Amino acid sequence: MPNFRIVDKLQKMDEDIQRSQLKYHSKRVLVCKEFTFDAAHHLHDYEGKCKNLHGHTYRAVLGLSGFTDERGLMIDFGDIKDIWKQKIEIYLDHHYLNETLPPMNTTAENIVVWIYEKLKEALLDEQRYHGARVEFIRLYETPTSYAEARREWMEFE
Repeated sequence: MPNFRIVDKLQKMDEDIQRSQLKYHSKRVLVCKEFTFDAAHHLHDYEGKCKNLHGHTYRAVLGLSGFTDERGLMIDFGDIKDIWKQKIEIYLDHHYLNETLPPMNTTAENIVVWIYEKLKEALLDEQRYHGARVEFIRLYETPTSYAEARREWMEFE
């Protein structure tokens, strides 16, 4: 196998790299994580197939931005997963959305804003992520159809 090699020496903290070198920059960065969930719903005041009870495998893309800490991390992907699991997914996955979400028509357009608000609230509660903010949430209802909420729309309109 050409160009394959095992490293000669694994870098060691404070020997091969100094703590002051871990943070490469002071710029805002965007990190994204995707999740899927299965849920049932139906739409009110709608003439079409979606007025009947049906389900989707939704895909949510969460985009967060912020500044890196002294290690070069803005937010750990595992922390995003924990927030998703503990604060958001518990209302969505394998649920009847018309029951578990606040009173609303369970359109992708409404659900994506609800997810945005829940994630924003969770980040504010944490207060440990360096200027972290929700930049966007994209919610796919089908592989080719999605709704999106963006920070500039949520905070300035």
